[in-house]
Amino acid sequence: MKKLSVIFLILAMLLAGCGQAKEEPAANVDLTAFYESVAEMQGLEGMVALEGEMLEACFPGLADIETQQLVAYAPMMSANVNEYVFVQCNSAEDAAAVGKILQERVDMQANGGAWYPESMAAWEKAKVIVNGNYALMIATWEGADEIVEKFEALL
Repeated sequence: MKKLSVIFLILAMLLAGCGQAKEEPAANVDLTAFYESVAEMQGLEGMVALEGEMLEACFPGLADIETQQLVAYAPMMSANVNEYVFVQCNSAEDAAAVGKILQERVDMQANGGAWYPESMAAWEKAKVIVNGNYALMIATWEGADEIVEKFEALL
């Protein structure tokens, strides 16, 4: 009888989830603060926030995805390749959809949209990263790998 009670107790614990590893909550990164640290590190000046019609013109469909945080900056001069988009979505699926939109921007700019050969070459080196509920696009002349490493360290 004792053995039977122990077996039932073990089964009850397994069904209740006792002993199972719990998922760690995803890190919550302040994307505005992250952008500000990138701007300082890169010495960015003359950047403007992409919002409303400007955001939609550069990233069609992005405004249709509900986000928790959306930080997007670009230079006033289009020949200056320095675009940064940092997004926190409500789900990994939404982040993947944002990643696709960001990659479409990179591909379009690298394939003639940036007009100047040097600018197109810089866009070819742009990074699009999707990690959990986050999606990032970093298009810059240099330092993109360092920015990616800095972000991943926050997660």
